Amino acid sequence: MSPPSKLDHEASLETPGLQRHRHEAVSVVPTLVITVSDTRTLETDSGGALLVERLTAAGHPVVERRIVPDEPAAIASALREALARTDVRAVILTGGTGVAPRDITPETVEPLLDRVIPGFGELFRMLSFEEIGSAALLSRALAGIADGRVVCVLPGSRGALRLALDRLLLPELGHLAAEAVKRR
Repeated sequence: MSPPSKLDHEASLETPGLQRHRHEAVSVVPTLVITVSDTRTLETDSGGALLVERLTAAGHPVVERRIVPDEPAAIASALREALARTDVRAVILTGGTGVAPRDITPETVEPLLDRVIPGFGELFRMLSFEEIGSAALLSRALAGIADGRVVCVLPGSRGALRLALDRLLLPELGHLAAEAVKRR
């Protein structure tokens, strides 16, 4: 018999309230993927391709994948267009989260959010620290809610995307999407 997995352990720690919330989660979250890059094309964007592959495998259809330049107006316009769509429940942006002068995705997206989910960035950096050490502090990953949709801003590296998807987003995306549309 194999030892219990980390996920089995986490599931055994769930409270009845958390179990209820997970039960209320939606199982399908149509997602739009935006890669922020001045150099990538759809053919060379391996991070965006990974997002599509992993989201689709988890049952979350990707309704569109696009690339926009590292320009505030282009990023904001792409996000507003995504949020205007009725077939989108989540938007994932990848790229432009570092500290270089061209990395402007977080400060472009944050003003468009109704609510920030601080724990996302905190947990991402903590988990990233376990994998890459102190370089994790350079990440400005971010998540929030805008117009009843989940919005995530992730680094562009495939390793960071795998980490964010496997440890944070895929386990909670349906829960986040359900919570995003709740009314008082």
